[in-house]
Amino acid sequence: MGVSLEQKKRMVQEVAEVANGAHSALAAEYRGLSAGEMDALRVQARDAGVYVRVVKNSLAKRAVEGTDFECMSDELEGPLLLAFSQEDPGSAARVLKGFAKEHEQLVVKMLAVGGEKFPGSEIDRLATLPTYDEAISRLMATMQAPVQKLATTLNEVPGKLVRTVSAVKDAKQ
Repeated sequence: MGVSLEQKKRMVQEVAEVANGAHSALAAEYRGLSAGEMDALRVQARDAGVYVRVVKNSLAKRAVEGTDFECMSDELEGPLLLAFSQEDPGSAARVLKGFAKEHEQLVVKMLAVGGEKFPGSEIDRLATLPTYDEAISRLMATMQAPVQKLATTLNEVPGKLVRTVSAVKDAKQ
């Protein structure tokens, strides 16, 4: 039994809402994966804050129309699943890259970030982007380093004086 027009409209609306709030999108060919493997992928994606959906290409084109991911429309061909990163730009790439290591049938065809489309081979660059928490921690470490070095340098002057006085005392005894 086919999908009714109302169901198609709801599906397009749902994907469009997700696409409007997403940081990045990936399209991957899933030909050859079993239903159990697809379920495992969905579970991993849900845990990482990634929206994964298999949508007919004609409906996907309508869903991404007017979003940052409209650039993907011209290459939506064949059996593709769409993965949208909702929490940070690299989360979908990390999930699909990890899953593709174990399942060679999953092939990332393209990805889009900030209105620009990239080939699937660029997944490594996107997957290595830090999460929000990692980026904040790196920023704090960078901001803290000069202050820490200043404190260490200032602390070294009295420490050196104490060591010198101690060495003189030991030499006189």
